Parts: sequence; structure tokens; C-alpha cells
Amino acid sequence: MANSLRGEVIRLYKNLLYLGREYPKGADYFRSRLKAAFLKNKDETDPEKIKQLIARGEFVIKELEALYFLRKYRAMKQRYYSDDKP
Repeated sequence: MANSLRGEVIRLYKNLLYLGREYPKGADYFRSRLKAAFLKNKDETDPEKIKQLIARGEFVIKELEALYFLRKYRAMKQRYYSDDKP
């Protein structure tokens, strides 16, 4: 059971690391915060607590994706629509 959770944690870390490349404050800032968050919980052994932490990480992934989609939407809107209102 511990190996399956370990795999999930590694997958989560890699996904967050990938998403952090486009972070507004910079990839280095995001990487350092991500590493600190994972190191803070490295000694956790309770499977239920690990599952809760994984769920929290997946929530962060959804929030980052929403942030990026909103940024894309604003950029597209700014390109194709003027601020002048008739």
C-alpha cells in the first residue's frame, strides 16, 4: 500500500512541477515553494493523512489550471475586443 501512495505522491509532484513552469511569479519561486511543501510532510506515515495531502495537492492543480485558463481568456479578450463601449 505504501508503494502505491508513493507513486501517487511522485506523480503529483511531477504534475505540479510541470504546471509551475507558467506560474506568474516565476518557475523558480514556484519550485522552491513546492519543494518546501513536500519536504514539510516527508515523514508522514499515516495512509489516511497522505491521502488527504494528495487530495489537497490535486485541488491545487485544479486551481492552477483555472488560473492559467483565466489568464488565456483575458489575453484573448484583450486582443479581439476593444474597451470602447457604444
